[in-house]
Amino acid sequence: MNTPQPDDVDAHDHEQHDHAEEFCPTCWAWDPLAAGRRPSDPPLDVLLSGTVFFDLIFTGLSRMPQPGEELWTSGLGSGPGGIANLAVAASRLGLRTGLVAGFGDDAYADWMWDTLSGQERIDLSASRRFADFHSSVTVSIAHGGDRSMITHGHPLPEPLGPQIAAAPAARAALVDLAGEVAWWRDLAARGTKIFADIGFDPSGRWDPATLAPLAHCYAFVPNATEAMGYTRTDSAEHAVRALAELVPLAIVTDGAAGAYAIDSSTGEQAHCPALRVEAIDPTGAGDVFAAASLLGALAGWPLLDRLRFASLCSALAVQQFGGSLAAPGWGDISDWWSQTREHADAGDPAAARTRDDYAFLADLLPRHRVQGVRRAQGTFALASDAERGAG
Repeated sequence: MNTPQPDDVDAHDHEQHDHAEEFCPTCWAWDPLAAGRRPSDPPLDVLLSGTVFFDLIFTGLSRMPQPGEELWTSGLGSGPGGIANLAVAASRLGLRTGLVAGFGDDAYADWMWDTLSGQERIDLSASRRFADFHSSVTVSIAHGGDRSMITHGHPLPEPLGPQIAAAPAARAALVDLAGEVAWWRDLAARGTKIFADIGFDPSGRWDPATLAPLAHCYAFVPNATEAMGYTRTDSAEHAVRALAELVPLAIVTDGAAGAYAIDSSTGEQAHCPALRVEAIDPTGAGDVFAAASLLGALAGWPLLDRLRFASLCSALAVQQFGGSLAAPGWGDISDWWSQTREHADAGDPAAARTRDDYAFLADLLPRHRVQGVRRAQGTFALASDAERGAG
């Protein structure tokens, strides 16, 4: 069920259904892979490792401040960031998600640990707390459909290699191609499907040798700028064809132009236009797209349906403030589908086309209400508030 949450930073959240008194403890989330699960499956669907940041997100700023100037904003959110963006996006879609990360011993770390493990049901059994170490902090300012960030942090006191080696087995891993490769290369050798992403190259060299670790990867999901830079191509469509020579599943996202994909394992090729929405904060949209694409691949959906589902999840995320906690849950997806059908039935031709394109959702959505996900709140939630929100 979609339970309203206090202090949401987005005043334009979609309509929620307040039926907290009917909450079913066994219906917290929806498992879209339930029908295909086998006793021999690994305990996790996806494993991730990286840096967790405490994010403070300022919203509603009319303009950026001048030097020495103080401006008041109309909204403030807080939430786990960094690799937590991917972890939360995956878990909210029903994937059994494990995260290996290093946490400090400060109040930020306490809150993020509780939020990720308790509220978001992410397995932190292989993560570690470090004494006398503080969390990395990012201040993000959402303005003009984009965001600017200031970050402070330190490298972990010790590497997480032993924790990663001891982590529960997973069907897949989401990784940064330009980051540490040793841990996920070992996973790939044991049969874990590696879904890779990569960041912008500030040097401008776009060295193709950076793509060498794709030899260990099942899928690669860069954006168009990254894909064209590394493949020396002039369009997202040409880039995805070049990348399809390197990995079984190549997906290139191209903003408003949509996404292009080639799945060599099935022989499918597809292009999906982006859904038209009013984006207020793009933070984490790519992470949501990657998590949704991974779900579709594990579920064995047709390639075009995978792209459409990932596009929808990203479109829902950018209409919320804050990275990880902007990720949609199945309640958000169900609400969108209901509203789309209502508009289509009322005679809206654009909604009718969208309804037809997304008709596959009718077989995927839960048949019961699921609890609404929490958004980035202006301050730490009290324990009593968190318990009330969890039903």
